[in-house]
Amino acid sequence: MNKLSNSLAQADIATSLHPYTNARRHEEKGPLVISRGKGIHVYDEHGKEYIEALAGLWSVAVGFDEPRLVEAAHKQMQALPYYHSFAHKAHEPSIRLAEKLAEMTPQGLDRVFFTSSGSEANDTVVKMAWYMNNALGRPEKKKFLARTKGYHGITVASGSLTGLPYNHVDFDLPAIPVHHLTCPHHYRFGHEGESEAEFTQRLLAEAEEVILREGPETIAGFIGEPLMAAGGVMPPPEGYWKGIEALCRKHDILLIADEVINGFGRLGSSFGAVHYGFTPDIMVLSKQLTSSYMPLAAVVFSEKVYDAIADNTGRIGTFGHGFTASGHPVATAVGLENLKIIEERDLMGNATRMGARLQEGLRQYADHPLVGEVRGAGLIAGLELVVDKASKRAFDPVGKVGLAAFEIGHEEGMIIRNVGDTLALCPPLIVTEGDIDEIVARMGRILDRTQDHVSREGLA
Repeated sequence: MNKLSNSLAQADIATSLHPYTNARRHEEKGPLVISRGKGIHVYDEHGKEYIEALAGLWSVAVGFDEPRLVEAAHKQMQALPYYHSFAHKAHEPSIRLAEKLAEMTPQGLDRVFFTSSGSEANDTVVKMAWYMNNALGRPEKKKFLARTKGYHGITVASGSLTGLPYNHVDFDLPAIPVHHLTCPHHYRFGHEGESEAEFTQRLLAEAEEVILREGPETIAGFIGEPLMAAGGVMPPPEGYWKGIEALCRKHDILLIADEVINGFGRLGSSFGAVHYGFTPDIMVLSKQLTSSYMPLAAVVFSEKVYDAIADNTGRIGTFGHGFTASGHPVATAVGLENLKIIEERDLMGNATRMGARLQEGLRQYADHPLVGEVRGAGLIAGLELVVDKASKRAFDPVGKVGLAAFEIGHEEGMIIRNVGDTLALCPPLIVTEGDIDEIVARMGRILDRTQDHVSREGLA
């Protein structure tokens, strides 16, 4: 076993460049090789068990060994392992899944375009908006509004929409016209003495000031995650999304909900837009769409957007955009079966019930010396670690303590994610009461051991 492990590690170090990884540190540290999964657990090549408390990458709804998804992929592989959707071609799995997504998403979102990732989907949204506005004789309406700390992917266009420094530095991004507004996180970005309601009004005033300064005729779309996830698990302040929706309607700006992480029950509601009470023009879906068993994403959009695009294809002859794997038959077959499982087993309802237990359990750590804020909704949560609770002072440099907690988590048999010094949790939707209680207990041990590490290393 050790020989196998060493061989795999050495081969990985010798050949692979890992995403979101310090390559030089990886050469010294090597990989944690995951060999199999079962339920909410994964196992490394030595057989050690871990609670996968981030659901892979915020994405595995039904657990890591769902036989129905394996069978759906196998059956489709035997019937039609691949076909494209270019030039009037289609196949049943993609047709049925598009039909299902139009049924599940909020009223008015009835058209679907498939890609293989959320990044590709958000890239597609940018191109759709540009194409639509050119078709409508509005060539200046090309800019986007996004938010600091928002995450929308890593292609050139979607990476530009993302509001995280590491996604921009030395990549020459943003490369498209985008304005990043204040992150809607009251704990970290509210002014001293500013209430949540006042914070909301300040952010809405800022958004409208930017719109008016740039000119509404130049703003194509506003994109946001209903609950910001990869930037640090940040729910919006009360009234924020209704206010943003009103601004978009007032100034004829497309409202784009990035539901890649929020969608299909993560917050305890069907979608984040439903949870926060607004209706987008475009919704972007991925991750839990297939529980990440297959790469798949979808752009679901209104008839108004479709008509503008379709009319232009009639004029110029085509919609010159698409991917070899758009609507891949195996991926869409798996997606269909995955959504059936979510509905049949009431996993959205389970997220509501178990999410309440998770949020309540984690809030017992609000008094922990390291914890500045516990936050989240449904089955997604974050605990922000700080030097001083009263002043909210962050560690310097940010991320060093979070990384220590992340690695202690491995020792405790739980995979979490550190977003800087925020510890993120996002377990599969199949979690039980016992699973939640164990996740909360292990988080307590991680916090205590991290506090010992901070004291020992003099990091405070």
